[in-house]
Amino acid sequence: MSHPTPSERFAGVHTALITPFQDGAFDAPAFRNLIDLQCQAGIAGIVPVGTTGESPTLSHQEHARVIETAVQHTAGRALIIAGTGSNSTSEAISLTKAAERAGADAALLVAPYYNKPSQEGLFLHFQAIAGAAALPLILYSIPGRCGIEIGVETVARLAAAAPTIAGIKEAGGTPERVSQLREALPNSFAILSGDDSLTLPFLAVGACGVVSVAANLIPQVMADLVRLALSGDWDEARALHTRYYPVLRALLQLDTNPVPIKTAMELAGLANAELRLPLAPMSTPGRQQLSQVLRDLDLLP
Repeated sequence: MSHPTPSERFAGVHTALITPFQDGAFDAPAFRNLIDLQCQAGIAGIVPVGTTGESPTLSHQEHARVIETAVQHTAGRALIIAGTGSNSTSEAISLTKAAERAGADAALLVAPYYNKPSQEGLFLHFQAIAGAAALPLILYSIPGRCGIEIGVETVARLAAAAPTIAGIKEAGGTPERVSQLREALPNSFAILSGDDSLTLPFLAVGACGVVSVAANLIPQVMADLVRLALSGDWDEARALHTRYYPVLRALLQLDTNPVPIKTAMELAGLANAELRLPLAPMSTPGRQQLSQVLRDLDLLP
């Protein structure tokens, strides 16, 4: 029996799950409730402690606890792709090995931020992580946050050099990059959209799914959109995209992620909007604008 390729295994919607807080502490019961909502909607995977999960402000102990909670409570109902990236290679290795011990199915590794390594530095960074852990690794290129992108040639080098490097979350903002990646990489290599509003065009040129912020709020919608596109039902997929585009846009543009999605979850009665500094609560005008978008789509109780 043949094993699924990474592009088959990681196809679908993987929710970049928020980390709920209560009075400054990780709210594990609320987190478990969110996982249940995701699994009931048929989401392919959960991504704990990514950017949306406020990983920069979690201690290493909290980071490990969130991943362990996700693995234990999901209990095989969806994949767990743990965020373990860092701008320190040794720290990324440590976090990735901890996620592996916890039972995660894969790790998501953002490009090193702030120190701006060269493409050779990026290659050596990800190669070192791949050599230290057996988990499948998903690269994460998001130049808007990191100041650099993982070059197409670098991704191709890594895919050839390290069999466990299985895919990339692409958040460069253009389908052109997906086309370039698809041309440079084997069809088995998974390409995941990193922008909800670009999921449909990315799927059209070779992506196999999305790491989704919006799926925190509308998991069934996002799961249906990707399923329809992957099965070739483009008209129906486009209709869903068009209907829900206002919320996809609002969650990206009204404030820095995860401020809008946490606010939306609170407005919808699904979780509170508590954040950790330096993230600040959404402004009153922004909250009102977001509320109107959700009301127009019948997403409020």
